[in-house]
This record gives sequence, structure tokens and C-alpha cells, in this order.
Amino acid sequence: MRHAAILFYELLSWRSVLDILLIAAGLFFLYRTLLRLGTWKIMAGILMALVVFILANALQLKGIEWIYHNVSNVAVLGLIIIFQPELRKVLEKAVSVPPHRYKGTDTPLHGLVGEALVKLAQERCGAIVVFPGKEPLNDKISGGYQLNAVPSLPLILSIFDSNSPGHDGAVIIENGKLTQFGVRLPMSQSTRLSEEYGTRHHAAMGLAEQTDAMALVVSEERGQASVFVNGEMHPVRTAEQITRAIATHQRDMGFFNRDNAPKIRKRTIFQCIASLIIAVVFWSSLAISQREVVERVLPVNIDYTSPADDLVLVGDKANEVKLYLSGPKSEMDNLASNPPSVKIDLSKMAKGSQTIIITSENLRLPKAISLLDTSPQQLKLTLAAVVQKNVTIAPQIIGKLPGNLKIKKITVTPETVLVTIPVTREERGNDEVLTTPIYLESISTDSKLFCKVIARPSIQPVTKRWPDVEVFIELK
Repeated sequence: MRHAAILFYELLSWRSVLDILLIAAGLFFLYRTLLRLGTWKIMAGILMALVVFILANALQLKGIEWIYHNVSNVAVLGLIIIFQPELRKVLEKAVSVPPHRYKGTDTPLHGLVGEALVKLAQERCGAIVVFPGKEPLNDKISGGYQLNAVPSLPLILSIFDSNSPGHDGAVIIENGKLTQFGVRLPMSQSTRLSEEYGTRHHAAMGLAEQTDAMALVVSEERGQASVFVNGEMHPVRTAEQITRAIATHQRDMGFFNRDNAPKIRKRTIFQCIASLIIAVVFWSSLAISQREVVERVLPVNIDYTSPADDLVLVGDKANEVKLYLSGPKSEMDNLASNPPSVKIDLSKMAKGSQTIIITSENLRLPKAISLLDTSPQQLKLTLAAVVQKNVTIAPQIIGKLPGNLKIKKITVTPETVLVTIPVTREERGNDEVLTTPIYLESISTDSKLFCKVIARPSIQPVTKRWPDVEVFIELK
């Protein structure tokens, strides 16, 4: 009940409401675009996969979760490539500016086009007439001739006469005039239209899929007119049906004044409500999954600060500790990707052995994360006093010389180094440090070698840097 109350409270916040409304708007535009382009089945499959993932997450099906987490990044890139035209259309639709509204219904023009198309169908003369919507057509169409003429029945019939240079193209009717003719339209990329239809029908379907324009087609083979809008084809037989289709399209596009504009369709209202419900379910599922409390074991490193100048940490020390944590899944995932470290402050510790208990004070954890336990729970550390002394640098000789060769003399430069060394039993009598190994098998003549110094971690040079050592081996 407490989690449900928290979730309900978050739903009422303005940020959550804005988040849900933006998701719902995106879903609505995406659905309308995919529906018009004929690729909604792919989107339905993706939504089904998303439902499976939500159920797998709720039921803690680790195998399905692993697959989704490892495939999701590649899948997102693949979807962007596959749905590139659809995403472009969604963005174009989101920023499209409504065009200038007509003050009347322009019924004479609609009737004129209907009469012309019926006459062309009776004469079995092919034709395409396009009424643009809100979206611009310039990037979808090509070719053609500028006309900008007042429509008339003889003009329309003459344009689609077989002897006209632009009869195979489309006529664009915009703002009550014939603006272009002989225009080429984009071909349909979907399988909605049967192959038995010709080029005109596939071109009109392509324009109806990629834009919100309406295309009217007359088939010279069938002697029949068809309306293409929103990626769908509807046959029309009479001038009245054509007139009604044009008027309906222009009302839907908002080209009439507001007094004549019809109410929003029930189908559109249903789509808006469905998008809002899906957005709320998606947001709630995401919020619930992110608030799911889980327990995890997280190995982290131990960072030791420097002790006082006259002390040094001696003996074995742990470099890693396991944290047993509890908190929301989202916070835990973020912590796993950027793990903290256990901080052990040696600057305030005195000489001798001490036991440090690891608590949340040694960590910087998010407020929502609780520390349940650690392994190990405590650290035993020993600080010893240090003294400065000169120790001998001894060459570390390994192996034998080849043949009958023998070492006559070894000279080390420098011979000693000033170090700080702990005052402990283990370091008592330790008056030398070694060089890096020198292998005699590879030496056959007098040789000068350059080596580094090797010493226990508790022994450090006063100058904070070990000197480079020169070793000269003389043979006899």
C-alpha cells in the first residue's frame, strides 16, 4: 500500500503529468504515421516484445532480462535505421504549420473536379489529381510544369489528353488553382496495393503513405476513379462521391473556416485515449520497476590515505571488501556502474595495531542505498615508527656465467640509498635493498647494466623516488 500511495502521489506531480503527456503524444503521432505508411505491424511486434520484457522484469526471469539488456543497444540502432522514414515523418508532422484557411467550402471547384474525373473515367483516360494537406510536398514530388491556372473542365480534360506532354503526371490543385501538372509522385514502398494495379495507383499510394495529401486516380484500364488518402484506397463511382471525398479531406486538414469545421472524430478520440492509457501503463511499470528494492553484493576497492610523516603502514593489508547493500533497483544499477571505494583515513591513527570497523561512514552511498554488512567487517592495521638510514644496494645475481668465466669484480653506483624504514622486528637488521635481477647466462664480456631498486613496500626512499642504479660486472 505504501508503494502504491507513493506511486499515486508521483502521478499527480506536474513533472510526471508532463512526462506522460509527452509520451502519449509521441505514441499518437507514431501510430498515425505507421498506420498511414503500412508498417504498423512491425511496431505491433516491437510493442509485444516490450510487454514480454516488462513481464520478465516483474517475474524476475533472469535469462530474458539478460537477453534484453545485452541486445537493447544494438536493437535501438537497428530500429532507428529501419524506421528512418517513419521517424522523419513523425518529426515533420510534429512541427508542421497549419496552412491558410479558406473562408468557404469551395464547392464549385470540388464539383468541377468530380465532373472532370467521371468524364475521364468514361473515356478511359488516365489521370491523377492531388490535393495537398498540411505537409509540404516539394521534397516528395519531382518534375512537372508550373501552371497557376484557374480550374475549368476543358483545361483539366486537355491536360490528361493522351497528346498532352504532361498527361502521365499528376496535377496539383492548391489554393483553388491548378499550380502544377505533369508532376511525378513517389512510388509506394509497401505491399498494400496489389501488383495488378498500374504505375498511377502505386504512385498515388506512395504519396498517400508518405504525406497527408489526397490523390484522385482515374484508371484507363478499368475506367474507374479511386481516392488515395492516409495510405488507403477507396473506389468512387460518381461525381458526388468525389466531391464529398474532397470536402471531407479539406475539412480534416482544417482548410475551412471554424464555423464549418466538424467535431473531432470518435476514432481520433479513441486513439488519443489509447495512447494516454499506454503511456500511463508504461510510466507506471517503469516507476515500479525502478522502485523495486533489491539486495546485492558489490566488491569495492579500499583506499588508504597517507599516515603521519613519522609513521608507516606495515604488514599485510586488504585491498578489497565486499559490500552487502539494499536499495531501489535503479539506484543499485547506477552504483554498480560507478562503484564507490572504502576510505580508510590513516592520518589520525597512532602508532601500534588498531582495528578499524567498516561502516557507512567509510563510504559515500546514495541516500536510498543501505549498507547491510561487509566482508570482512573489520580491518587490522599496524602503524610503526620510521627512521632514516642508509642501506646498501645489493645486486641481485641469478644463474651462472657461460663456460669458465668468473666474476672478478662488481661495482654498484650508487652503493647506498637513504630510506625511511619501520622500527619493527621484521625490519630489524635489514640494511640492504636489491636491484632488479641480473641474469649471468647472457653475459660473456665486461658489462655495464642499468637496474631499478626492489624493496619492501614499507621501505621508501627519502627523496620519494628510487635512484637508477648502474651495475658494472668485470670478468676474468
